[in-house]
Amino acid sequence: MKQYVMAIDQGTTSTRAMIFDHAGAVVGVRQKEHEQHYPQPGWVEHDPLEIWSSTQFVVQGVLNDHDLTVADLAAIGITNQRETTLVWDRETGKPYYPAIVWQDTRTDKLCNQLAKDGGQNRFRDITGLPLATYFAGPKIAWMLENVPGLREEAQSGKAIFGTVDTWLIWNLTGGPQGGVHVTDVTNASRTLLMDLHTLDWDQGMLSILDIPRQMLPEIKPSSTVYGTAVGVLSGVPVAGILGDQQAALFGQACYDAGEAKNTYGTGCFMLMNTGHEAVPSKSGLLTTVGYQIGEQPVVYALEGSIAITGALVQWLRDNLRMINSAAEVETLAETVEDTGGIYFVPAFSGLFAPYWRSDARGAIVGMTRYINRGHIARAALEATAYQTREVLDAMEKDSNVKLRALKVDGGMVVNTLLMQFQADILNVPVIRPVVSETTSLGAAYAAGLAVGFWPDINSLRKNWQEDHRWEPCMPEAVRSEKYAGWKKAVTRTFDWVEE
Repeated sequence: MKQYVMAIDQGTTSTRAMIFDHAGAVVGVRQKEHEQHYPQPGWVEHDPLEIWSSTQFVVQGVLNDHDLTVADLAAIGITNQRETTLVWDRETGKPYYPAIVWQDTRTDKLCNQLAKDGGQNRFRDITGLPLATYFAGPKIAWMLENVPGLREEAQSGKAIFGTVDTWLIWNLTGGPQGGVHVTDVTNASRTLLMDLHTLDWDQGMLSILDIPRQMLPEIKPSSTVYGTAVGVLSGVPVAGILGDQQAALFGQACYDAGEAKNTYGTGCFMLMNTGHEAVPSKSGLLTTVGYQIGEQPVVYALEGSIAITGALVQWLRDNLRMINSAAEVETLAETVEDTGGIYFVPAFSGLFAPYWRSDARGAIVGMTRYINRGHIARAALEATAYQTREVLDAMEKDSNVKLRALKVDGGMVVNTLLMQFQADILNVPVIRPVVSETTSLGAAYAAGLAVGFWPDINSLRKNWQEDHRWEPCMPEAVRSEKYAGWKKAVTRTFDWVEE
C-alpha cells in the first residue's frame, strides 16, 4: 500500500524534500542550503549542478531518516523558485551558464529598451505581466546574447531552457538518457513568453525577444503524470508541478475565488484566487495562472510580488553580522518598543509590486543618534508587513473583494512580533495553519491528485486546520500615521539608478 507522497521544494536559498501522509501531515523533512553567488552588483546566480546535487542529497536523506523506500511513495511533486532561468546541453546535461536568479537585475537595459515602444505594460494583455527584470524571458535573451556559441546551440535544438522545475524533472526522469522536457502552466506564466489565454508559448513574444521555440519545454497541467523517476526514486511517478507561490495557494486550500494567502520567504508573495477569469490588474499586480488540475479549466490568480522580506533578515545576519541566526531577529527587535521613527525600505533589487521600479534602491530613513540595532531589526520586520499592506490595497482595488482574513505561511510566520504587526497594519485577522510549509504541501497535493492518492479537491480542503490567529488591536489613527510614514519613505528610494 502506497502511504505517502513526496514533495521536492527547490527554493531560492535551500532545497527540501518533504514526505506527507494522507491527512496532509508532515512525516519527514530534509533540507540543505545552497550557495548564493553575487558576481556583480544586481547580479544573483546559482549553480544548477549544486541544486541537482542538493536535491539528490535531501531525497535520499529523508527516505533514510524514516526507513522508507520507493515502494512507500505514490508520487512525487515539484515546487520551485519560479523565474530563475537555466539553459543546459540536452546531450550532456551540462549547464551553459550559472542559473540567473529571479532577483537578478542584469536585464534592466533590455526591459527599458522594450518599454520605449508601448511602455512597461506593453505585453500585459498577452502575458498578464509588466516588463520587468523579474521574469525568465529577458534572462534567456540575455544568455543568448552574452554566452558565446549559445544561440547556435539553441537553434540546433541542443541547448534547452527551463525554470528549476524543468531542470529537476529532466534530471529525475533520466537527464541525457530520455529525460522529460516539460514545465507546467504556473511556471510558464512567469516567463513573459506564454499567452495567458491559450496557455501556449506566444510566437510574437518569442520573436520580439529572439528566442528559438525549440529551446522551450512542453507546457502541461500542474497535476498530471509527466514521467517516471529513475535512480533513487526509480519507478515513482513524477506527477505535480507548481511554482512555489501557486503551490502555497494550493496547499492553503484557497480553492474558491476571493480566497487569498501570503507566503513569507526570501521574498513575500500574496495570491488571490480569481476563478476561471484572468483579472487584468490596473494597480501594479500580476495576472498569473493559479493552477490547472488535469484537463479541468485553468484557475487564475492575482499576485503581488515583493522582492525582499526574509532576505532582509538574512542580510542583517550575513552582511551586517547583527544577528547569528534568523530566529534572533525577533529577540533583538523586542529590545525596543518601536522603530524610533525609522523606516527600512529594502529595495535591494528595485521595487516589485505595486511599483515595478527597477531604478529604486534600499534606504533606511528617519535616522537619528537615538537609533540602535534593536530599532533597525524592528524596522526590518515591519518593512515586510508594510509591503504586504501595499499589495493587499492593490488586490482589493483590482478584485473588488474586501479580504476578511489573510492565510499566511512560510518561514517568517513563526515570528509572533511580525504576525501581530501584520494583523495590526492590515486591520484583518492573520491565520497560520497547522502545516505552515504549505508550498511543499501544495506540490504533494497536485501530485497525489494526479495518481488518485487524494480523490478530489474537497478531500484536500478537509485537511486544512488553523493553528493560530492574530487579531488586529492597533488604533486606526496610529495605523494611518505609521502607514503614511511608510509611503513617504518608499518615495525616497526612487530614481536612485540613473539610466
